[in-house]
Amino acid sequence: MYIATRMKSNYLVIYILFLLGINIGGLFAQNTTLTEENNLKFQTSFFEALKQKAIENYPKAIENLENCYQLDSSNTAVQFELAKNYFLLKRNYEAAVFINKALYKKPNNVYLLQQKVAIFKADQNFKKAIKIQQKIIKIQPNLSNNLVLLYILNHNYNKAKKLIVEIENQALANTKTIGLSKYLKSKTQPNESNKNQVEVNSEDDNLIVNYNQTKNYKTLVKIINSYIKEEYFNQLNSLTKSELDLFPTQPFLYYANGLALTNLKKYNDAITVLEIGIDFVIDNPPLKSQFYDLLATCYTAINKPKEALKHKQKALNLRKE
Repeated sequence: MYIATRMKSNYLVIYILFLLGINIGGLFAQNTTLTEENNLKFQTSFFEALKQKAIENYPKAIENLENCYQLDSSNTAVQFELAKNYFLLKRNYEAAVFINKALYKKPNNVYLLQQKVAIFKADQNFKKAIKIQQKIIKIQPNLSNNLVLLYILNHNYNKAKKLIVEIENQALANTKTIGLSKYLKSKTQPNESNKNQVEVNSEDDNLIVNYNQTKNYKTLVKIINSYIKEEYFNQLNSLTKSELDLFPTQPFLYYANGLALTNLKKYNDAITVLEIGIDFVIDNPPLKSQFYDLLATCYTAINKPKEALKHKQKALNLRKE
Protein backbone atom coordinates (compact mmCIF):
# COMPACT_ATOMS: atom_id res chain seq x y z
CA MET A 1 0.00 0.00 0.00
CA TYR A 2 2.79 2.40 0.96
CA ILE A 3 4.73 1.57 -2.21
CA ALA A 4 1.65 2.13 -4.40
CA THR A 5 0.95 5.49 -2.74
CA ARG A 6 4.57 6.50 -3.13
CA MET A 7 4.53 5.59 -6.81
CA LYS A 8 1.41 7.70 -7.38
CA SER A 9 3.12 10.63 -5.67
CA ASN A 10 6.20 10.16 -7.80
CA TYR A 11 4.12 10.19 -10.98
CA LEU A 12 2.39 13.38 -9.83
CA VAL A 13 5.71 15.12 -9.22
CA ILE A 14 7.08 13.96 -12.58
CA TYR A 15 3.94 15.34 -14.27
CA ILE A 16 4.37 18.72 -12.57
CA LEU A 17 8.00 18.85 -13.61
CA PHE A 18 7.12 17.92 -17.17
CA LEU A 19 4.71 20.86 -17.29
CA LEU A 20 7.34 23.18 -15.92
CA GLY A 21 10.06 21.90 -18.22
CA ILE A 22 12.28 21.04 -15.27
CA ASN A 23 15.00 18.41 -15.45
CA ILE A 24 13.48 15.49 -13.54
CA GLY A 25 16.82 14.10 -12.53
CA GLY A 26 17.78 17.41 -10.98
CA LEU A 27 14.60 18.27 -9.09
CA PHE A 28 15.67 17.05 -5.72
CA ALA A 29 19.22 18.29 -6.09
CA GLN A 30 19.17 21.55 -8.00
CA ASN A 31 21.51 22.76 -5.31
CA THR A 32 24.44 20.37 -5.58
CA THR A 33 25.48 21.09 -2.01
CA LEU A 34 22.47 19.17 -0.66
CA THR A 35 23.53 16.17 1.35
CA GLU A 36 21.83 12.84 0.86
CA GLU A 37 20.01 13.35 4.17
CA ASN A 38 18.75 16.80 3.15
CA ASN A 39 17.77 15.48 -0.25
CA LEU A 40 15.56 12.89 1.44
CA LYS A 41 14.04 15.59 3.66
CA PHE A 42 13.35 17.66 0.55
CA GLN A 43 11.55 14.79 -1.18
CA THR A 44 9.47 13.94 1.89
CA SER A 45 8.39 17.55 2.40
CA PHE A 46 7.60 18.08 -1.27
CA PHE A 47 5.43 14.97 -1.50
CA GLU A 48 3.66 15.95 1.72
CA ALA A 49 3.02 19.45 0.36
CA LEU A 50 1.33 18.03 -2.73
CA LYS A 51 -0.80 15.75 -0.59
CA GLN A 52 -1.89 18.62 1.68
CA LYS A 53 -2.70 20.83 -1.30
CA ALA A 54 -4.84 18.04 -2.78
CA ILE A 55 -6.99 18.02 0.37
CA GLU A 56 -7.07 21.85 0.39
CA ASN A 57 -4.95 22.22 3.52
CA TYR A 58 -2.98 25.06 2.00
CA PRO A 59 -1.28 26.34 5.19
CA LYS A 60 0.13 22.86 5.83
CA ALA A 61 1.23 22.59 2.21
CA ILE A 62 3.06 25.91 2.54
CA GLU A 63 4.71 24.74 5.75
CA ASN A 64 6.17 21.74 3.92
CA LEU A 65 7.14 23.80 0.90
CA GLU A 66 8.95 26.25 3.18
CA ASN A 67 11.00 23.30 4.43
CA CYS A 68 11.91 22.56 0.81
CA TYR A 69 12.68 26.22 0.18
CA GLN A 70 15.09 26.37 3.11
CA LEU A 71 16.95 23.41 1.64
CA ASP A 72 16.93 24.69 -1.96
CA SER A 73 15.65 28.23 -2.46
CA SER A 74 16.33 28.18 -6.22
CA ASN A 75 14.05 25.24 -6.98
CA THR A 76 11.50 26.37 -9.58
CA ALA A 77 8.94 23.67 -8.74
CA VAL A 78 8.96 24.73 -5.09
CA GLN A 79 8.56 28.40 -6.01
CA PHE A 80 5.65 27.55 -8.33
CA GLU A 81 3.88 25.45 -5.69
CA LEU A 82 4.37 28.18 -3.07
CA ALA A 83 2.85 30.72 -5.47
CA LYS A 84 -0.18 28.49 -6.12
CA ASN A 85 -0.83 27.76 -2.45
CA TYR A 86 -0.51 31.40 -1.37
CA PHE A 87 -2.83 32.34 -4.23
CA LEU A 88 -5.43 29.82 -3.06
CA LEU A 89 -5.25 31.46 0.37
CA LYS A 90 -5.84 34.83 -1.38
CA ARG A 91 -2.43 36.02 -0.21
CA ASN A 92 -1.60 37.52 -3.57
CA TYR A 93 1.45 39.51 -2.49
CA GLU A 94 3.31 36.37 -1.40
CA ALA A 95 2.05 34.50 -4.47
CA ALA A 96 3.50 37.23 -6.70
CA VAL A 97 6.86 37.12 -4.94
CA PHE A 98 7.32 33.41 -5.59
CA ILE A 99 5.96 33.37 -9.12
CA ASN A 100 8.38 36.18 -10.00
CA LYS A 101 11.26 34.14 -8.58
CA ALA A 102 10.25 31.19 -10.76
CA LEU A 103 9.81 33.38 -13.85
CA TYR A 104 13.28 34.87 -13.37
CA LYS A 105 14.69 31.46 -14.26
CA LYS A 106 11.99 30.40 -16.73
CA PRO A 107 10.55 33.62 -18.25
CA ASN A 108 8.74 31.85 -21.11
CA ASN A 109 7.11 29.04 -19.18
CA VAL A 110 3.40 29.23 -20.01
CA TYR A 111 2.22 27.65 -16.74
CA LEU A 112 4.17 30.14 -14.67
CA LEU A 113 2.94 33.02 -16.82
CA GLN A 114 -0.67 31.83 -16.45
CA GLN A 115 -0.30 31.86 -12.68
CA LYS A 116 0.93 35.45 -12.84
CA VAL A 117 -2.10 36.38 -14.97
CA ALA A 118 -4.36 34.76 -12.37
CA ILE A 119 -2.79 36.89 -9.63
CA PHE A 120 -3.19 40.12 -11.57
CA LYS A 121 -6.77 39.17 -12.49
CA ALA A 122 -7.64 38.50 -8.85
CA ASP A 123 -6.22 41.94 -7.98
CA GLN A 124 -8.32 43.44 -10.82
CA ASN A 125 -5.12 44.70 -12.38
CA PHE A 126 -6.31 43.87 -15.86
CA LYS A 127 -3.79 46.05 -17.71
CA LYS A 128 -0.85 44.07 -16.33
CA ALA A 129 -2.72 40.79 -16.82
CA ILE A 130 -3.24 41.72 -20.47
CA LYS A 131 0.48 42.34 -21.02
CA ILE A 132 1.35 38.90 -19.65
CA GLN A 133 -1.44 37.20 -21.61
CA GLN A 134 -0.20 38.87 -24.81
CA LYS A 135 3.16 37.22 -24.17
CA ILE A 136 1.45 33.88 -23.55
CA ILE A 137 -0.45 33.83 -26.84
CA LYS A 138 2.77 34.48 -28.76
CA ILE A 139 3.91 31.15 -27.35
CA GLN A 140 0.52 29.39 -27.48
CA PRO A 141 -1.94 31.12 -29.85
CA ASN A 142 -4.67 28.67 -28.85
CA LEU A 143 -4.95 30.53 -25.52
CA SER A 144 -6.20 33.70 -27.23
CA ASN A 145 -9.68 33.37 -25.72
CA ASN A 146 -8.20 34.26 -22.33
CA LEU A 147 -6.95 37.55 -23.77
CA VAL A 148 -10.42 38.29 -25.18
CA LEU A 149 -11.87 37.86 -21.69
CA LEU A 150 -9.25 40.18 -20.18
CA TYR A 151 -10.03 42.82 -22.80
CA ILE A 152 -13.72 42.55 -21.89
CA LEU A 153 -12.98 42.84 -18.18
CA ASN A 154 -10.90 45.94 -18.87
CA HIS A 155 -13.69 47.38 -21.09
CA ASN A 156 -11.44 47.21 -24.17
CA TYR A 157 -14.39 46.07 -26.25
CA ASN A 158 -12.99 47.09 -29.64
CA LYS A 159 -9.77 45.18 -28.98
CA ALA A 160 -11.80 42.17 -27.89
CA LYS A 161 -13.86 42.27 -31.10
CA LYS A 162 -10.74 42.62 -33.23
CA LEU A 163 -9.06 39.69 -31.50
CA ILE A 164 -12.12 37.48 -31.99
CA VAL A 165 -11.91 38.19 -35.73
CA GLU A 166 -8.22 37.23 -35.68
CA ILE A 167 -9.00 34.02 -33.80
CA GLU A 168 -11.64 33.12 -36.38
CA ASN A 169 -9.31 33.94 -39.28
CA GLN A 170 -6.63 31.70 -37.80
CA ALA A 171 -9.16 28.84 -37.45
CA LEU A 172 -8.65 28.80 -33.68
CA ALA A 173 -12.25 29.52 -32.73
CA ASN A 174 -14.12 27.11 -30.49
CA THR A 175 -17.32 27.11 -28.43
CA LYS A 176 -15.71 29.40 -25.87
CA THR A 177 -14.89 31.92 -28.62
CA ILE A 178 -18.53 31.86 -29.73
CA GLY A 179 -19.68 32.36 -26.15
CA LEU A 180 -17.31 35.28 -25.62
CA SER A 181 -18.50 36.87 -28.85
CA LYS A 182 -22.14 36.62 -27.72
CA TYR A 183 -21.27 37.94 -24.28
CA LEU A 184 -19.36 40.84 -25.84
CA LYS A 185 -22.37 41.78 -27.97
CA SER A 186 -24.59 41.80 -24.89
CA LYS A 187 -22.12 44.03 -23.03
CA THR A 188 -21.89 46.57 -25.84
CA GLN A 189 -25.63 46.89 -26.48
CA PRO A 190 -27.09 50.20 -25.24
CA ASN A 191 -28.53 50.00 -21.74
CA GLU A 192 -32.09 51.28 -21.51
CA SER A 193 -31.66 52.54 -17.94
CA ASN A 194 -29.09 54.99 -16.62
CA LYS A 195 -25.67 53.40 -16.49
CA ASN A 196 -25.01 51.63 -13.17
CA GLN A 197 -28.21 53.02 -11.64
CA VAL A 198 -30.41 50.31 -10.15
CA GLU A 199 -34.12 50.75 -10.81
CA VAL A 200 -36.13 51.24 -7.63
CA ASN A 201 -38.45 48.38 -6.61
CA SER A 202 -40.95 49.23 -3.88
CA GLU A 203 -39.93 46.44 -1.49
CA ASP A 204 -36.24 47.25 -1.75
CA ASP A 205 -36.32 51.06 -1.85
CA ASN A 206 -33.96 51.69 1.04
CA LEU A 207 -31.39 49.13 -0.07
CA ILE A 208 -31.42 50.37 -3.65
CA VAL A 209 -31.16 54.05 -2.72
CA ASN A 210 -28.27 53.17 -0.42
CA TYR A 211 -26.55 51.15 -3.12
CA ASN A 212 -26.92 53.83 -5.79
CA GLN A 213 -25.24 56.28 -3.40
CA THR A 214 -22.45 54.03 -2.09
CA LYS A 215 -21.94 51.26 -4.66
CA ASN A 216 -21.19 48.96 -1.74
CA TYR A 217 -20.85 45.34 -2.86
CA LYS A 218 -22.41 43.86 0.28
CA THR A 219 -25.50 46.00 -0.27
CA LEU A 220 -25.65 44.80 -3.87
CA VAL A 221 -25.58 41.17 -2.67
CA LYS A 222 -28.54 41.87 -0.38
CA ILE A 223 -30.52 43.30 -3.30
CA ILE A 224 -29.62 40.31 -5.48
CA ASN A 225 -30.68 37.84 -2.79
CA SER A 226 -33.96 39.72 -2.41
CA TYR A 227 -34.59 39.51 -6.16
CA ILE A 228 -33.80 35.77 -6.12
CA LYS A 229 -36.14 35.20 -3.17
CA GLU A 230 -38.97 37.13 -4.84
CA GLU A 231 -38.18 35.56 -8.24
CA TYR A 232 -37.76 38.93 -9.95
CA PHE A 233 -35.65 37.41 -12.71
CA ASN A 234 -35.99 40.21 -15.25
CA GLN A 235 -34.78 42.73 -12.67
CA LEU A 236 -32.06 40.31 -11.56
CA ASN A 237 -30.81 39.93 -15.12
CA SER A 238 -30.72 43.68 -15.70
CA LEU A 239 -29.06 44.39 -12.36
CA THR A 240 -26.31 41.77 -12.51
CA LYS A 241 -25.55 42.48 -16.16
CA SER A 242 -24.95 46.18 -15.48
CA GLU A 243 -23.11 45.79 -12.16
CA LEU A 244 -20.60 43.32 -13.57
CA ASP A 245 -18.96 46.41 -15.06
CA LEU A 246 -18.21 47.57 -11.51
CA PHE A 247 -17.37 44.16 -10.02
CA PRO A 248 -15.99 42.10 -12.93
CA THR A 249 -14.21 39.49 -10.81
CA GLN A 250 -17.02 38.70 -8.37
CA PRO A 251 -18.16 35.16 -9.25
CA PHE A 252 -21.45 35.48 -7.38
CA LEU A 253 -22.60 38.15 -9.86
CA TYR A 254 -21.96 35.77 -12.77
CA TYR A 255 -23.83 33.01 -10.95
CA ALA A 256 -26.78 35.31 -10.22
CA ASN A 257 -26.86 36.50 -13.82
CA GLY A 258 -26.73 32.90 -15.01
CA LEU A 259 -29.57 32.04 -12.63
CA ALA A 260 -31.68 34.88 -14.01
CA LEU A 261 -31.01 33.89 -17.62
CA THR A 262 -31.80 30.24 -16.85
CA ASN A 263 -35.15 31.17 -15.35
CA LEU A 264 -35.84 33.38 -18.37
CA LYS A 265 -35.13 30.30 -20.52
CA LYS A 266 -32.12 31.95 -22.17
CA TYR A 267 -30.05 28.82 -21.63
CA ASN A 268 -27.22 29.44 -24.11
CA ASP A 269 -26.67 32.93 -22.75
CA ALA A 270 -26.64 31.50 -19.23
CA ILE A 271 -24.01 28.91 -20.19
CA THR A 272 -21.78 31.64 -21.62
CA VAL A 273 -21.96 33.75 -18.46
CA LEU A 274 -21.50 30.80 -16.11
CA GLU A 275 -18.47 29.46 -17.98
CA ILE A 276 -16.83 32.87 -17.77
CA GLY A 277 -17.69 33.39 -14.12
CA ILE A 278 -16.55 29.99 -12.87
CA ASP A 279 -12.95 31.00 -13.63
CA PHE A 280 -13.19 33.52 -10.81
CA VAL A 281 -14.24 30.98 -8.17
CA ILE A 282 -11.21 30.44 -5.95
CA ASP A 283 -11.26 28.21 -2.89
CA ASN A 284 -15.07 28.21 -2.65
CA PRO A 285 -16.32 24.66 -3.38
CA PRO A 286 -19.98 25.36 -2.43
CA LEU A 287 -20.28 28.21 -4.94
CA LYS A 288 -18.41 26.24 -7.59
CA SER A 289 -20.80 23.31 -7.16
CA GLN A 290 -23.72 25.73 -7.65
CA PHE A 291 -22.18 26.85 -10.93
CA TYR A 292 -21.91 23.24 -12.10
CA ASP A 293 -25.49 22.46 -11.01
CA LEU A 294 -26.81 25.41 -12.98
CA LEU A 295 -24.72 24.48 -16.02
CA ALA A 296 -26.14 20.96 -15.81
CA THR A 297 -29.65 22.43 -15.77
CA CYS A 298 -28.92 24.53 -18.85
CA TYR A 299 -27.35 21.68 -20.81
CA THR A 300 -30.33 19.48 -19.97
CA ALA A 301 -32.67 22.19 -21.25
CA ILE A 302 -30.86 22.43 -24.61
CA ASN A 303 -30.80 18.63 -24.94
CA LYS A 304 -27.11 17.97 -24.30
CA PRO A 305 -27.33 15.13 -21.76
CA LYS A 306 -23.62 14.22 -21.84
CA GLU A 307 -22.60 17.77 -20.95
CA ALA A 308 -25.32 17.90 -18.31
CA LEU A 309 -24.13 14.66 -16.70
CA LYS A 310 -20.50 15.81 -16.76
CA HIS A 311 -21.29 19.02 -14.90
CA LYS A 312 -23.65 17.29 -12.48
CA GLN A 313 -20.88 14.86 -11.60
CA LYS A 314 -18.47 17.74 -11.01
CA ALA A 315 -20.96 19.28 -8.59
CA LEU A 316 -21.36 15.98 -6.74
CA ASN A 317 -17.60 15.49 -6.52
CA LEU A 318 -17.18 18.94 -4.99
CA ARG A 319 -19.82 18.19 -2.37
CA LYS A 320 -18.11 14.93 -1.47
CA GLU A 321 -14.81 16.74 -1.00
